[in-house]
Order: sequence, then C-alpha cells, then structure tokens
Amino acid sequence: MELLLIVLVLVGLVVGAVASTVRIVPQARRYNIERFGRYRITLQPGLNFVIPLVDRVNTKLDVRETVYSSNPRPVITEDNLVVNIDTVLYYQITDPRSAAYEVANYLQAIDQLTVTTLRNLIGSMDLESTLTSRETINARLREVLDDATGKWGIRVNRVEIKAIDPVDPDPPLPGGVVEH
Repeated sequence: MELLLIVLVLVGLVVGAVASTVRIVPQARRYNIERFGRYRITLQPGLNFVIPLVDRVNTKLDVRETVYSSNPRPVITEDNLVVNIDTVLYYQITDPRSAAYEVANYLQAIDQLTVTTLRNLIGSMDLESTLTSRETINARLREVLDDATGKWGIRVNRVEIKAIDPVDPDPPLPGGVVEH
C-alpha cells in the first residue's frame, strides 16, 4: 500500500512538472519570459515550452490595434483662449520586449506626450486656425508620437481630435445670473 502511494505521488509530481513546462499563448498575444529575472525570449502564439522554476512569464501583451480615448485637456491658444481638446489614439505594440522594458507605463507616457505636444501645437495657433486645422494638428501629432513611441516598441497608427471645445470665460453663476 505504501509503495502504491509513493508511486502515485511521484507520478503526480512528474505530471505537474511536465504541465508547468507547457505554455499556450493565444493568438494576438505575446508573453515575455524572464530567466532568473533577466529577459530571455518573447513567446509567440501557439504551444511553447519553458523550464519550470527557472523561467517565468513577466508580461502578457496584446498586439492587436488598441484604441485609447483621453480625457478632455485644457489648452491655451496663441490668443490666450482656453479650449478643451479630446483625442483618440489608435496604437499597436510592435515589439513586446521594448514595450515591457523601455518604458514603465507606455499608455501614460503616450498620454503625457500627446498633451504636451498638443499644448505646443495649439499654443502657436489662434482659436480660428485651431478649429479649422484638425487635419494638420492630427498629422503633426501623429508624426511626433510615432517618432517617440518607436523606441518603446509601439506604433501610433492614427490620432484623431474628437472635440475642440472653447471654454466659456464667463460661466453663469448659480441661478442663471451672469456677472460682468
């Protein structure tokens, strides 16, 4: 009886060890593998094998095109008027290793770069040209983002300005009274 129990435990350990060597990566995903804390390889979709207790999955990344919609951000035009600009980004991870190791939070970095670039672009335009030059702003913004995000393993496919809303300089007071 004891021999049977020992054999069952050993068989269970062998089955567990073999099962932990297999990693199945879904389509449109990539897994970055680290060996003893250092990047080793990026697993492609399908059946993959790793060394248990030595290799570990560090990051699981989706390489499909992703949409990111930012919150409206206040921007000051050249004629000192404040507009709220709302953008939508379409991006795709092209290099999972760089996306995981070259920047701490690529989405936050892209968002901050978008805001600062918009402030630079809109700050050199008056309100009228801001409202009528969406295509120019989109093209310039995409160019700047694509240059910066390339080293992060990310390609910005498209940038769209969803809304440019002038901020009312004299908002009505509660009760509908306007102060002059």
